[in-house]
Amino acid sequence: MSIELTGKLALVVDDSPDALSFVHDALEASGIDVLVALEGKQAISIVKKMKPDIILLDALMPQMDGFETCRQLKSDKALAAIPVIFMTGLTDTKDIVKGLEAGGVDYLTKPVKPDELIARIKVHLTNASLTRAAYSALDQNGQMMMAVNSQGEQLWSTPQAYTLLSKAGLRSEQSWQLFSQQLAQWLANKPNVGYQLQLENPDYRLAVRLMFDHESEWVLRLIDGERPTGSELLRNQLEITERESEVLYWLANGKANREIAEILSMSPRTVNKHLEQIYVKLNVDNRTSAAGIALKIFAQENALL
Repeated sequence: MSIELTGKLALVVDDSPDALSFVHDALEASGIDVLVALEGKQAISIVKKMKPDIILLDALMPQMDGFETCRQLKSDKALAAIPVIFMTGLTDTKDIVKGLEAGGVDYLTKPVKPDELIARIKVHLTNASLTRAAYSALDQNGQMMMAVNSQGEQLWSTPQAYTLLSKAGLRSEQSWQLFSQQLAQWLANKPNVGYQLQLENPDYRLAVRLMFDHESEWVLRLIDGERPTGSELLRNQLEITERESEVLYWLANGKANREIAEILSMSPRTVNKHLEQIYVKLNVDNRTSAAGIALKIFAQENALL
């Protein structure tokens, strides 16, 4: 996938007029529209108004350096997805690590080579586009997904997840802190994939389920406690028992019998017995057909799988 740069908007932040001019000319020659800022606070103000596709950020600036500027940008959920590339004369490994830990996606040392700069921009704009497409696909399919770090701090969420969190009353900084603390305590106990946490929320029933974790990023599915769960939908529409509906729910989620047994705290043999009854009641011969019926119900109800 090769991304078209024409019409893309970049913000270049540097306290050196010469550096700004050099990078500005290189970007414009590639068809990129350019905004400029001389220091961090000005950059943050511009980003909130214009929201560029990518930010090129000098690490060493007066008042607010590039590292702190990047951290503040990444702390704003509306701006966190914008890729930030550091440009600086600092070449020590500790400085590179500091830039990446602040939220940067790349680190270029000065003097910047125009061809290399454009190549890096293309890579990170492509990655950002693919990420947005993935989030959009999740959201269009009704997936209320979010990712957090080990401190329970939000890394990203699909739009529907944002909507549910707001509906559940997570609007103030204090409510977000309590939410993050609950998640952090739960994750510290290393829950298995598929396990669920019922959040302590007096105003709204909300839970999260661990979908997978990768490199200190935990991906969670939000569960709206005010609407039927997946297994409840199955039980309401099919003539099956509560336990059978739970087994069928996890079957539709692609879990093997051993995994279903672990999630539901039963033996694999018991899972097999439930499946045998499910096949008879649904008039099907195999797990694929049974899962297909469940998936059709979820699609019709726009349910969370």
